[in-house]
Amino acid sequence: MASTLDVSRAELALVVMYLNKAESRDKLCRAIQYGSKFLSGGQAGTAQNVDKSTSLARKVFRLFKFVNDLHGLISPVPKGTPLPLVLLGKSKNALLSTFLFLDQIVWLGRSGIYKNKERAELLGRISLFCWMGSSVCTTLVELGEIGRLSSSMKKIQKGLKNGNKYQDEEYRAKLKQSNERSLALIKSAMDIVVAAGLLQLVPEKITPRVTGAFGFITSLISCYQLLPTRPKIKAP
Repeated sequence: MASTLDVSRAELALVVMYLNKAESRDKLCRAIQYGSKFLSGGQAGTAQNVDKSTSLARKVFRLFKFVNDLHGLISPVPKGTPLPLVLLGKSKNALLSTFLFLDQIVWLGRSGIYKNKERAELLGRISLFCWMGSSVCTTLVELGEIGRLSSSMKKIQKGLKNGNKYQDEEYRAKLKQSNERSLALIKSAMDIVVAAGLLQLVPEKITPRVTGAFGFITSLISCYQLLPTRPKIKAP
């Protein structure tokens, strides 16, 4: 059996690998940001200061990140993907890329580099609408993909006849994909509420505390999605 030291080394290596990713640090900071927003409830104080300072700090992690979705926008899609899902996926890429690009101008404004504060605030609201739109597109894409996976799983199950479906490798792979997409669906649907809260579209219902709670949960989901795969430790 592997020694305790080997297990500790492996676990620590996973932590280092996780924290070395800018995306992971961004999502951890996001959890702090929305956790603080939940605690502050929109009231002035230490929690609100942490919320604002962390929000500004996170924008640095996202510098030039819009290139990722711009690349996704022009990349080919897997063969057999229905046209509606293709259009929704590309719309998501376009909206998210626009959000991340405009977010850089917001950072410049809040940092004092870009002097037109009114323009920066306007672009900030436009960027949030883009993010909300991308979350809507993601939600619809995940619903469509889950439906496709469900159909594939039913076909596999019929083909097995009396066999155990959980022993079939292809079925287990589809089930894993379905679970991952279900989690992504929950996250994107909750992010629509977060965006609506930040935009104050329904302030009497989506309060800063509700926004903070939903944002904190989606941040934890994002942190979970970025976890590295645990390597198998060979016995000596």
